[in-house]
Amino acid sequence: MPTEEALAMARTKGLDLIEVSPTAIPPVCRIGDYGRLKYEQSKKDKEARKKQRNWELREVKLRPKIDVHDYEVKAKMAERLLLDGGKVKVTIMFRGREITYTAFGKRLLDRVAKDLENTAMVEREAKLEGKNMFLILAPRPTPQGPPRFVHLKTDTAHHEAESAEHHDDHDHDHDDHEDHEDHDDHDDHVEEGEHSQPAATDEVATIGGSSA
Repeated sequence: MPTEEALAMARTKGLDLIEVSPTAIPPVCRIGDYGRLKYEQSKKDKEARKKQRNWELREVKLRPKIDVHDYEVKAKMAERLLLDGGKVKVTIMFRGREITYTAFGKRLLDRVAKDLENTAMVEREAKLEGKNMFLILAPRPTPQGPPRFVHLKTDTAHHEAESAEHHDDHDHDHDDHEDHEDHDDHDDHVEEGEHSQPAATDEVATIGGSSA
C-alpha cells in the first residue's frame, strides 16, 4: 500500500501510522495509538529492569558479637530481598582475635539459613575467605510458609536498617581495646552494634544459644 494511502487511512480512524519494521522491504507498518504504544513499551522496559535488578546478588553483613535486635533487623533485610526475588550473600565479618571463633560464625550462618528457610534455600554453603565467612541464599520458587521477620503490610526494614547502621557507627567509637590491630578497618559503617568482648565460653553460650 502506498504510504500516502496508509496515512490517510490512519487519519480517518483518528490513529497513527506506526512503522514496526523499518528494515523490511517494503517497510512494515501498523495503524494504532502511538502514545499508548509508547506507554506500554515503557512499562515493559521498566518491568524488565526490575527483574534484572532482582537477580543481582545483594549482601547483608553481620558481626560475630551481634545482639538480638540487630540480628533481627539484618535478618529482616535479607528476607525482604529474598521476597523481592533476589539472592542474598550473608557475611560474618571477623576482626582481630575474633577469627578464632570461626566455628561460632558457622553456627550463626546456620541460624540465618534456618530462620529464613520458609522463603530461602542455601545455594552455597558457608565458606571462610580471609577474615570473612559467608553463605549465599536464593529465594524458593514456592515458599514453605509465611515470612518470619517481614510483615508485608507494615514492613519497615529499610528504616530499621538505617537506625541499626547509625547505632553501629556510634558503638564503634567506643570499641574494646582488643581490636586495636584492626583499628583502621573501613567496614565499620556496615558493622553491627557491639559490646565488650566476653570470654570465649560465654560468647558461644550467649550468641550461639537459643536466647540470641
